[in-house]
Amino acid sequence: MIKDNEKTLNRINVVADGIILILAYILTYYLRFFTPLRYLVHFDPNAGYYDIFIYIRILYLLVPGYLVVYYICGLYSASPIQSKRLTMWNIFKANILGTLYFTFLLYATNESHYSRYLIFIFFVVNILLDLIYRLIVSCIQSAARKKGYNQKKVLLVGYSRAAQSYIDRLLANPHWGYAIYGILDDNVGSDTNYKGIKVIGSIEDLSELLQMNKLDEIGITLSIDEYSKLSRIVNLCEKSGVHTKFIPDYQDLLPTIPYTEDLDGLPVINIRNVPLTNFVNRIMKRAVDIFGGIFALLLFSIPMIIVALIIKATSSGPIIFTQVRIGKHNKEFKMYKFRSMELQHESKEKKAWTTFNDPRVTKIGKFIRKTSIDELPQLFNVLKGEMSLVGPRPERPFFVEKFKEEIPRYMIKHQVQPGITGWAQINGFRGDTSIRKRIDCDLYYIENWTLGLDFKILFLTIFHGFVNKNAY
Repeated sequence: MIKDNEKTLNRINVVADGIILILAYILTYYLRFFTPLRYLVHFDPNAGYYDIFIYIRILYLLVPGYLVVYYICGLYSASPIQSKRLTMWNIFKANILGTLYFTFLLYATNESHYSRYLIFIFFVVNILLDLIYRLIVSCIQSAARKKGYNQKKVLLVGYSRAAQSYIDRLLANPHWGYAIYGILDDNVGSDTNYKGIKVIGSIEDLSELLQMNKLDEIGITLSIDEYSKLSRIVNLCEKSGVHTKFIPDYQDLLPTIPYTEDLDGLPVINIRNVPLTNFVNRIMKRAVDIFGGIFALLLFSIPMIIVALIIKATSSGPIIFTQVRIGKHNKEFKMYKFRSMELQHESKEKKAWTTFNDPRVTKIGKFIRKTSIDELPQLFNVLKGEMSLVGPRPERPFFVEKFKEEIPRYMIKHQVQPGITGWAQINGFRGDTSIRKRIDCDLYYIENWTLGLDFKILFLTIFHGFVNKNAY
């Protein structure tokens, strides 16, 4: 059924990638030697014209090597739910490794007459052609699946919160190619349905349905108080050979990417995976903070001086406003901001949100709050090690005490250094927005941290992070 279709598609992808590699290589050759590009790289020591047949000989080794690299990088085992961003990253990563392999081949075969710029142009052209090909394939697949073709029939065992969450996601993403056959459950009647997905029987009916051989996948979505049935259900599914997934009814307790340990054959799931507990990761992040903080201070030094002079000239009080916030390991620190409000008593300030058209906000304050210029002094907090360039935003002690009782997992954000900007901010959750959604974003960042994610957030802050429509 659908498994055979996926195998066929993977075979087609292998052949297509081989053809794309050859076309990209030939196109690169003509771009390098027969277009204006040849004038841009005239200082290449191997910039002269060489016959294409000299260049094409290496394809006998290049194409198989690249295909092996593509396989290692997961381009032939992509899940239908894999994000386009991850696919793009896998293609980029595969071509980086492929370029290293290409360079090694040239040295290993002592091919000194190859243009070094041809290698770079090939890197760019091959990525572009591969992305275009996979985008076309993805669009065709999505269109076919939305019309009901090439779909996986999924049976859910257990009616629970996990089942509802799973159904919500599959219905919201028809391009993933899942068709829900129905639900089996012992506790609700056959008249029960959720968003059109019906309960079609009890768990005892599972064996009969498996024998019909019409199912591609079983999703075990038992409620947590029915886990005593889990072993028997898994055994039934494995005997039938149907692919089985377990969707736990305690997903709120698990990280986005579970981190497991093998204790002499005993699998142990860690409740929270925090990459920044790793010493090397912390060192890399701190190095970026130091160099990035110094660079940002130099870049914004003149605007900061101008804002400081305007604040001093237009209202009484200090230029820099300090406010106690809660940082890593629940430690208090003084966070710096340009003062954007009239002076007020500390007891009132620490328990109050800024509201729309708040009379306490100064004229210059409205501008610097909207544009986030008031946050720039936090670069000094970064250099002091109290904050990071990227991380969950720190909150005032009063609100931390309030939210930790109201919002599950709120305190997890204090396992890492707070930041000037973060995943929540670039997704629009700043100022007067949902605290729960903000925490969801913070948890995603904490569990999925990479240096690349930090750079992405810093880059997107330029477009999404500076102007804050929710800042009053």
